[in-house]
Amino acid sequence: MRLKFSWMRPKSEPKRPWCSVIVPAAGNASRMEGTDKILASLGDRPVLMHTLCALQRCPYVDEIVVVTREDLMAPIGREVRAWNCTKVSRIVRGGGSRTESVWLGLGRVNAHAQLIGIHDGARPLVSQAVLEEVFRTAAETGAAAPAVPVKDTIKQVDGQECVERTVDRSTLRAVQTPQVFESGLIRAALQQARERRLELTDDCSAVEALGMKVTLTHGSYENIKITTPIDLVLGEAILQCLSD
Repeated sequence: MRLKFSWMRPKSEPKRPWCSVIVPAAGNASRMEGTDKILASLGDRPVLMHTLCALQRCPYVDEIVVVTREDLMAPIGREVRAWNCTKVSRIVRGGGSRTESVWLGLGRVNAHAQLIGIHDGARPLVSQAVLEEVFRTAAETGAAAPAVPVKDTIKQVDGQECVERTVDRSTLRAVQTPQVFESGLIRAALQQARERRLELTDDCSAVEALGMKVTLTHGSYENIKITTPIDLVLGEAILQCLSD
């Protein structure tokens, strides 16, 4: 069954839903060997500014709310002004978990937001094609996320690291961000996740826990998440390839 939302009109009266994007950037970078990945240099600017500038350019994005650590609020504010990211409306303090940080961001988005996207601050190389497809699809279905086919063979193991079975990788997808949802849906999903104290690694999981389906769109293997120092090296290589 296809969901119907209030902004949908006949084809003769197209209307784009008003969209806010929450950018969680509050992690402690525990796998970065002492480097704060959000403000680490990637090409000509910090990682986070690649992310925010990509969202700034996207015509489907009306507002950006950055959620970060208290000690990073002032430095990020300076970078936002320096790079003229005018869609950033607020920089707010995050919580002790990703789910809590996104929830705090939800409390600060514009009341007019009909769609809410959530995009990792450490995914700086998201393309306009990936952004536009996922926002268009979410406007039609209520929940969408970009994904790519898994390349490696996946093994399920037991507690002793012995293989139990090989998973059919043709049915597997690596999900990326931004993950985009109808506003009421993601609010209800995260409220339930908080009440049940669910341990979630992404926001689609919260929506799935409500019994709702998420439509996957085309992701990109270049849309990497900066998690370890080698990812910065990979990111530099991708930037070089994209500029050639």
